[in-house]
Amino acid sequence: MTVQGSALPTTALHAIGQSLWLDNITRGMLTSGTLKRYIRDLSVTGLTSNPTIFDHAIGKTDFYDQAIARRTNAAAASPETIFFELAIEDLQHAADLFRPIFDATHGADGFVSLEVSPLLAYDTAKTLAAAKDLFARAQRPNLFIKIPGTTEGLAAIEESIFQGIPVNVTLLFSEAQYKAAAGAYLRGLQRRIAAGLPLRVASVASVFISRWDKAVMGKAPADLRNTLGTAVAARVYQAYRDLLASDTWQKLAAAGALSQRLLWASTGTKDPAAPDTFYISALAAPDTIDTMPEETLLAFADHGKVNGVMPTDTAAADAVLRRFAAVGIEMEPLGGQLQKEGADSFVKSWNDLLAAVTRKSRALAGAQT
Repeated sequence: MTVQGSALPTTALHAIGQSLWLDNITRGMLTSGTLKRYIRDLSVTGLTSNPTIFDHAIGKTDFYDQAIARRTNAAAASPETIFFELAIEDLQHAADLFRPIFDATHGADGFVSLEVSPLLAYDTAKTLAAAKDLFARAQRPNLFIKIPGTTEGLAAIEESIFQGIPVNVTLLFSEAQYKAAAGAYLRGLQRRIAAGLPLRVASVASVFISRWDKAVMGKAPADLRNTLGTAVAARVYQAYRDLLASDTWQKLAAAGALSQRLLWASTGTKDPAAPDTFYISALAAPDTIDTMPEETLLAFADHGKVNGVMPTDTAAADAVLRRFAAVGIEMEPLGGQLQKEGADSFVKSWNDLLAAVTRKSRALAGAQT
């Protein structure tokens, strides 16, 4: 791909006020200079990770073999301990690459994300303890701790914000789930005001989009194909804009708080019949973040189009949602189902990841005996 500077579609997205983050990380990407190039040439200003990403990175490459071998030989560390040490090293490296952006935006951009164990999705106390431990170990101000927006996770999010830990709220699907996550962030900030603490604790709310369309494939009229995810996104975007315009938020902003930015996640196209950049074009919106798989980022840089920004009027989205309701597809029940399925999927990836670390540890230990 030839870089054309300002002609790149990724630059055009950045120009409308949307941040582009990469939904991927591997040690090879860091050591080869690939991430540095994406930052320089493709306007990438942040990065997200999850158990599936690390499962692929560790299990299907040899980038981590030497590091795993050192840890395997040095002590009888658990697979989870080894994984978090590897992940923190990677994310520290990435955070340092993004640090100039973090500094230039006064802490509004330039973040990387590390997720607590998905096994803790329904345990408030253990999630909070893990968030505190991981953030302290990483020692980077531009590192988000990812906490799922489950009922139990919301309490941990509020407490983490109160304690000054930046949080990426993950596994949000519906408008109601987004509002609940925003509420947890606001309560954490309000408690900081009451305690006389500074308010600049960053957060993003990650709303998953493409899984909506995958969930209803073949269950609605053909002309509604690939319309549900963007309709839900329109409702969430309106709720986000309403929050930023509210008296509650305006008072916090005046006191120095950072807005909890809305982040579009699950933006890779899952329908082979749809354009590979479909969601990126559809979700272009100021004051938001779009985190995208590496394949989607490169596709958009190559042939994507910015066709304006998301509408602030939800009339068209509301009409789509009414048509889905007419065939028995209701948003909130499906959103709850998607959140549970997402949590279950991350647990599976987590178990696969730890199994991959175990296999590598045993193989590398055997190779050196």
